[in-house]
Order: sequence, then structure tokens, then C-alpha cells
Amino acid sequence: MPKQQSRQIVVGILANAGGVGKTTLAVHLAYALSKRGCSVALIDLDPQRALDVFCGLPSVEAEDSLVRVLSKDFVGGWPLVRAWNNPNIEVCQGHPVLSQISDDLVIRRRGEYTLADRLQSHPLRHDVVILDCPATLGMICENAIAASTGLLVPIQLEMKSVSGVADLVQWAIAISDDLQLKPRPPILGLVPCLYDNSRAIHRQYLRQLPDVAEQLQIKLYPQIRDSSEFKNASANGLPLQKYRPAHPANRDFEDLAHDLAALARKGKW
Repeated sequence: MPKQQSRQIVVGILANAGGVGKTTLAVHLAYALSKRGCSVALIDLDPQRALDVFCGLPSVEAEDSLVRVLSKDFVGGWPLVRAWNNPNIEVCQGHPVLSQISDDLVIRRRGEYTLADRLQSHPLRHDVVILDCPATLGMICENAIAASTGLLVPIQLEMKSVSGVADLVQWAIAISDDLQLKPRPPILGLVPCLYDNSRAIHRQYLRQLPDVAEQLQIKLYPQIRDSSEFKNASANGLPLQKYRPAHPANRDFEDLAHDLAALARKGKW
């Protein structure tokens, strides 16, 4: 039987607020994809470098982070480190200097396309590249949109996050149009995060999301539950799948991991 042809997909995880579960989604999705046979690169675009904590990695100097990749004089050699001793998951770490790089990109020729240019001229070997974006919708996020083949939007079940999802989607579409991206990276799905079934407001907002997703014509994925075990796992630098393999929350990532793995292998959503 001939080997299935695959193509790299680049998934930007985008939100307009902090604390909505972007890094939790990125890390656990990466692990779920690796269990499905995909190789994954996690790229930390956030100056707060949350991936260091979630992946149990020591902080690195700017030269050994994404800062090197986005610098003008980058000539190749992505600074990647293995996560959890898993050969199929590597991380390009973030650094506070990314805030300064973001300011520099504003005045640099093709500044919005820098990350896309790097992935084109110095491609990564991985089946899936996951971009963990900062909460501020600035030049770094514009780079993520330009580099992505698709976007995911995690939603916290709070008023600000739910009411702002349409604005975020319209912003991403407007940036794609301004950058003349062809094809425009689709919004692959909305992902409710940090869901607590015991909270009436969460149940109320969750009931509203199907209508929101239908109006936006975007797929709505099953909710990812809130659990103290996510915090315990990240405190130990592990995904929940390794920290508590039998925990029911591990199943929350399966539908999305299935679809992304299929996209990588078949080349279509």
C-alpha cells in the first residue's frame, strides 16, 4: 500500500484576552497529535513564554528562542528543544525580547510576513506546526495569521470572551484581506475552554455558542473542561495525558486532534 501523502499544516491559536486556555490547548493538542503519529512543532510567540512552564523547560537566552528566527540576520537553524523526551514534539521557545522584535517588525519591510517567510525559506520537518499566540492583537499575531494554514479560537465561557468572538473573527479576516493572503487561512473551529459544569453561567453561555458558531459559519468543538489537574500537570511541566493518563479530560482534545491529523495527512479539511 502506498504511503499517504502529507503536507504541513500551521495552526495559529488566537484569542484577544489572556487566561482563556491558549497554551493549555496548544500543549495538549500537540501531545494528542503525537499519539496519532504526527510530528509537531510548538512555537511560542508569547513574550511571557508560558510554554516553558507547560513543557517543563528552563528559560533560554534570546539567541536560543524565537527571537533568533525573527531577527533580520536569521540564516537557518531553528532553535528547537524536545518536549517530554518525545521525539515527535519539539518546541521553539519564547522570550520577553519578542516585545521589542514586534516593534521592529512594524517598520521592517515585509514585517507582517517574517514568520511565514522563515517557514518558507527554512522549513520545519514537522507535520503540524502550532503557533501559541500572545493575547495582544499586534504585529506578532499578524505574523501568525500570515503564516497559518488555519486558525483556532479558544473561548472562555465568560461574557467578555463570548461577546468578543465575532470581533476577533472579523479582525482575523480583515488582517488576512489586508495582507492579501490567498487562500485566506480559515477559522478551523471555536473551542470552548475552562468549562465548569457546576457554574450556571458556563452552562448558559455554552448553550448560546451553537448559534454564535452558526452565524459565523465556523465549526464548534466540544468543550474542554476546567480541572485543577491541568494546573497540577503544568506545575510539573507535563501535559495531563502524561500526568494523569486515565483522567477523563484527556478525551476533550480527541475530536480536534482527529480533525487536524486528518488535515495533515489528506491535505484538506
